[in-house]
Amino acid sequence: MTPQFHPEAEAEFAEAVLFYQERGRTLGQRFASEIRAAIGRAVATPGRWRVLEGDVRQCVVRVFPYAILYTIETDHLLILAIKHGKRQPGYWRHRVKDRADI
Repeated sequence: MTPQFHPEAEAEFAEAVLFYQERGRTLGQRFASEIRAAIGRAVATPGRWRVLEGDVRQCVVRVFPYAILYTIETDHLLILAIKHGKRQPGYWRHRVKDRADI
């Protein structure tokens, strides 16, 4: 199974990496590495992680206050959000409806 990003999740990831890069020379790379590791854990054992709502699951990122929100599709894992823990709950819900177009 391979991961596939919702376009808005991909943008969130890039924005967060940039945010951390601006705060420390290697912090952006460390953040990206932790996100990729969490995605790798979700891909390796997709059914393991907590169901957040409906068929959306959440894999918590180590070290940084983020979570990967995803759904298990027929042939891939759809990453719906790279969600900061303090972000407004549910801001990503419209992306679930968009997934048929991705």
